[in-house]
Parts: sequence; structure tokens; C-alpha cells
Amino acid sequence: MSSAAAHPAGPASSALVQAHDLAMTFDVSAPWLNRVLERKPRALLHAVDGVDFTIEKGQTLALVGESGCGKSTVARLLVGLYQPTRGSFRFDNQDAHAAFKGPEARALRRRIQMIFQDPYASLNPRWLVQDIVGEPLREHGLITDRGALGHRVGDLLRSVGLSPLDMAKYPHQFSGGQRQRISIARALATEPEFLVCDEPTSALDVSVQAQVLNIMKDLQRQRQLTYLFISHNLAVVRHVSDQVGVMYLGRLVELADKHALFDTPRHPYTRMLLDAIPKMHDTGKARTPVQGEVPNPLSPPSGCAFHPRCPHADQRCRSERPQLQSLDGIRIACHAVASGRL
Repeated sequence: MSSAAAHPAGPASSALVQAHDLAMTFDVSAPWLNRVLERKPRALLHAVDGVDFTIEKGQTLALVGESGCGKSTVARLLVGLYQPTRGSFRFDNQDAHAAFKGPEARALRRRIQMIFQDPYASLNPRWLVQDIVGEPLREHGLITDRGALGHRVGDLLRSVGLSPLDMAKYPHQFSGGQRQRISIARALATEPEFLVCDEPTSALDVSVQAQVLNIMKDLQRQRQLTYLFISHNLAVVRHVSDQVGVMYLGRLVELADKHALFDTPRHPYTRMLLDAIPKMHDTGKARTPVQGEVPNPLSPPSGCAFHPRCPHADQRCRSERPQLQSLDGIRIACHAVASGRL
């Protein structure tokens, strides 16, 4: 396992991507007058609450968890769509959020790109594919000559398994998998080093998912790309990742090398997620469904947020929130594991 997964991110780290104590809080309160009349306090949603991780160049970190755990918020924090409430994100030892607000923003955005979840919503239906894929090249002033632009767009489409002839088509003329390939081509236009992939295959059929994932892995090998891969599909995560971080209610509860996490999961929540996956050789064995419901993030449980669903919870779990700590080569936030009860 790489040292990046064993230690919190810090300025001295050599990792390309370093997130330290990253947090994002949203004010979801009712309008002021309603709160006064109904005597209600402000409502704050802690979507991400102190997340630490690093990603080495050319590696893939996958973040997994149930819907609403904060995965997509982390993605948006890393590409500068949100300004964090607390914490820092360093890219290539540069304070990325400070750079996003300064004159270096354009150069940084060339190096960090995002692939969005829904290929039907992320492409402008009124634009030709040539304009969609060529827009980043024009915006960053990389290519101004129209002939050279068309040639470059053709090369990008070819790199994701499409034809240069597809430049003259509109998004509605493509299937979902082909649209996502167009999205990948657009993300690659500025030759980025870091791609944030927010569930890029969740809207696709299983057979098409495999094609898109194989293209992404091939591109990673060819271009030494670094990925943050957001997903709730553990089978996909196992295929693409080097390290896996498991999130629950805005916090990382386990962060480990892929093989360590899938072969010997330690956190009760990780075990619960893995037990729910159908296994080819366990056809006669009943699957264990994920127990309970995710608590309301506006009023999370005291102590460990997972304790209402955890079969190993004790009084300490109910009153004291566990911190992410290094243990036997992984990072885990669990009192039961730390005390040897699990």
C-alpha cells in the first residue's frame, strides 16, 4: 500500500492531490421571516466534514458510499465549483482554492477537469459535437485556427473510440455511452493531469459501462492521468481503483488499498456494503441487505454517525466520534476496530 493512504495529507507530501480536513457546510434554513414566526433555528447541513486523502500521480482513488454521503460534494470542491468551509486542497503542492480565485485560475483549470454523471444533461443539445469538444480549446486559447481545431477535435474523438465524422452531429444522435465518450473527449481537450469523475457510468447500461471504463483505464495508462472516481457501484470501483475511501454522512470511515479493502474489510459499514453484493460462487447463500437507513444529515446521531446501524456499537460509540487513524496499514474511524473488539 502506498504511504499516501497511510498518512494524512500535508504540505510535505509528494502526492499530486492532497485534501486535508476538507469540509463543506450548506445553510439550508428557511427564510428569515419564517424562522422568526415559527421560532426555528438556522439549519446547517454538513455535507462534507473533515475529509483527508492523497492521490499519487497516475493512481486512482475511488470514493464510495450510499447516496447523500458527500461524494459529489467532494468532487465539486476539488474542481473549484464550491469554496470549502474549512480545510485545504493542494494540487501539485499549490493551494488550489487560492489559485482558483487568482490569476492562476485558468492555468489550474487546464490541469484539472471533471466528467459529470449524466451524459444527457452535461452536453448542450443545441451544439454540434465539434463545438462541444472544441470549446475548452477555444476558451483556453490553445487553438484558434478553425482547421487546426477541427483536426484536434477529430483526434480527441478518435482517442475515445468515436469517429472524426461524428463532429458534425448533435448529442441526440448518440447513445448514452457514446455521449459519455464525448464528455470524456471534452475533458481531455486541455490535456489535464487530474480528472474528477462523478459517477461517470451510473446512467449507462452494464455492457456500455465496461466499454467506457476500459477506455478510461487505457487513457490513464497512455497519459499518466490521475483520477478521483466517485461511485456507489463497488464492482466498478474494484475494476478501476488503486485505493478506496468509504464515506458515511460526510466523513471517511475507511481508506485502504483496493485489495486490502475488498479482501479484509475492517469497518462495519464497509463490511455491510460488501455483504450486499451478489457473489457468483455464493448462489445458494442469502444476501445480507444493507441494514437500516442513513440518518437525517441535518440532525446526525451523536458519537459515531453509524452507531444506530452498527451491531458492534457500545456506549463509547454513542457518545464519542471516532477519528480517522492509521491501523495495520489502513486508515479507519471505528472504536470497535481500534479497541480490538472487531
